[in-house]
Amino acid sequence: MLAGRRVVLGVTGGVAAYKAAYLARRLIERGAVVRPVMTESALEFLGAHTLAAITGNRPVTGMFNAADVSPHTTLARWADAVAIAPATAATLARLANGLSDDALVATVLATTAPVVIAPAMHTEMWQHPATISNIEQLTSFGYHIVEPASGALAGGDTGVGRLAEPERIADAVAAVLPGGPMTGVEVLVTAGGTREAIDSVRYLGNHSSGKMGNAIAIAAARRGAKVTLVTAGPTVDHPRVENVEVESAAEMADAAWNAAERADVAVMAAAVADFRPARPIEGKLRRQEGPPSVDLEPTPDVLGGIAAMEHRPFLVGFAAEVGSLDEAVAKARRKGVDLLVANDISSPGSGFGTDTNQVTLILPDGATEAWNLMPKADVAERLWDRISEMCKWEGTSP
Repeated sequence: MLAGRRVVLGVTGGVAAYKAAYLARRLIERGAVVRPVMTESALEFLGAHTLAAITGNRPVTGMFNAADVSPHTTLARWADAVAIAPATAATLARLANGLSDDALVATVLATTAPVVIAPAMHTEMWQHPATISNIEQLTSFGYHIVEPASGALAGGDTGVGRLAEPERIADAVAAVLPGGPMTGVEVLVTAGGTREAIDSVRYLGNHSSGKMGNAIAIAAARRGAKVTLVTAGPTVDHPRVENVEVESAAEMADAAWNAAERADVAVMAAAVADFRPARPIEGKLRRQEGPPSVDLEPTPDVLGGIAAMEHRPFLVGFAAEVGSLDEAVAKARRKGVDLLVANDISSPGSGFGTDTNQVTLILPDGATEAWNLMPKADVAERLWDRISEMCKWEGTSP
C-alpha cells in the first residue's frame, strides 16, 4: 500500500533516467508522496523541472545548493522508503562502500527507511565481478534489489541490464512497506490451462492464458497478502508472489492442496482438465501408424479436494461456460464453494486470452451478481473487494 506513504526517488546518471519520470507517476497514482533527489550526472539525462512538475516537489540536486542546510538528513528522516531508479554501476559502488559524496548516497546512509535499488547498465558492467560484489554487499545491508531485465540497451546493444519496468519497481516499493488491508493474509491462486500428455510430444489442453489468475494474484499482493501462485501458464514477477510452476492437473492438485493447508483464501482460476489420457505413450506417435485410440480417465478434482478439507480456506471457484450459466449455479452448490465466478467464454471480450472479462458472481445462497465487461485487472480488484467484505477485512485496493 502506498496511499499517503512518503517515497524519496533517487535518480542517477544513466540513459534510463527518463524512466524515473514514469516511475514517479506510477508511485503518485498509487497515492504516494514523492520527493526526488538527483545526482549531478542524472541532470545530463533528465531535467529537474520534469520531476518537479510530476511530483510537485523540486528535486534536491546537491548538498550545498539547496535552501535546506542539511538536505540529506531531512530527506532521510522524512522518507518511509527510498527508491533508486536507475542505479548506475558507479552509484552501486558508492553505496556499497559508503562514499557519501553526493546528496543521494548521503540520504541513503542517513536513513533507516527501507531502500529499493533498481540497477541499469550495459550487460558487461552488470556481470562484472565488482558489480556482483557490490550487489552482494548491498543485499547484506538489507537493501532490496530489483534486478534488471533483458532487452534493448544504449548504443543499439541488447542484453541483461535494462531497467526494470516502472510498474515492477513500484510493486517492489509497496512490498517493502508494512500495511495494507490484506497484510498477514495468505492467499492461494491457481492460473493457466493444464496440459495432459498423450505422448512425449503432444498433449490435451485448453486455451486458457492465465491472465485472469495472474491479475488476481497481483491484486492480492498489492494489498499486502502473501500469495502462492500455482500456474500452468506465465508466472508473475512480484515480491510477495511465490510462483509454483506445474503442467498437469495432477501436479496442480499436489501443489494447490499443499498450499491450501496454510492459506486463508484460495482462488481457483485455473482451467483444469477434467480428463487425461489413461496411458500416455513414451516417445512420439507416428502418422504412418494411423490414428491412435486414446482412452481417457478423470483427473484429480483440484477444487473439490480443497472443499473437502477439514480446515479449508475461504474458497472461490471459477466456471468457464458457453452460453447459459445455469450449470455454473449448479456447480457452486455441488462444489460447496464460498463464491463462484462464472463467465461465458463465447461472449465477445470474455473468452480465453482476452484482456477483459465479463463475470457473474454466484453466492452460496444462489444469488447472482452480474458485472459489466471490464479489464481483467479491474475484475481482480473488484473481486478482492467482494472477498474482503465477505471475510470482514477492512480497506480496498491501493
